Amino acid sequence: MSGGALGPGPRTRVRRLATKASYDQDVIFSILDEARLCHVAALVGGRPVALPTLHAREGRILYLHGSPSNEILKSLTRAGEAFVTATLYDGLRLARSGFESSIAYRSVTVAGAAREVTDLAEKSRVLSLFVDRVLAGRAEEVRATSERELRLTMVVAVDIDEASAKISAGPTEDDDEDAELPIWSGTVPARLVFDAPVPDTNGAMATGDVAVPASVAALLRES
Repeated sequence: MSGGALGPGPRTRVRRLATKASYDQDVIFSILDEARLCHVAALVGGRPVALPTLHAREGRILYLHGSPSNEILKSLTRAGEAFVTATLYDGLRLARSGFESSIAYRSVTVAGAAREVTDLAEKSRVLSLFVDRVLAGRAEEVRATSERELRLTMVVAVDIDEASAKISAGPTEDDDEDAELPIWSGTVPARLVFDAPVPDTNGAMATGDVAVPASVAALLRES
């Protein structure tokens, strides 16, 4: 796997509805970057466990973070590998039958080597990356991460060794005999929007003199 392809690999090959698969690096990275959270799976105490969490990508490394007591993250570093998924919900695909009806989505599955980030400089940089990942430009608006906060946060780096995307989009796929039925079919697009911000009312914010920051203003313009 080299160049612009991240698969197909043995752990991430799409077998069900393989025509919806993409192994193109740009497609996979675009979905990961747009997705606002991911799910991480691991064996904890011999039992399968999954966790929704935030992620941040830098090149072919996917970063995860959480408490040092997080058993899933600790399990990843002990195993030395991780399995991560992310999904974007794009709407409804309503066919003339329930069987052919589905949702519109873009999903990614990533598998790769996992390690804990222990270098404090790298850790601090990655946590700032997470802040900007949640809201672009926010890292410059907040105070720097303290040493205590660095100690209280575990960061795991996952190499994107192989990955696949699966994309369900476009018209519904009715059977030929169903196409003549007088039943409405089509798509209903969906998107994430942000409402007007609600300011905090304690501390310095109590006076109402603190302006909405540039990061939030930009987010609202994009919505």
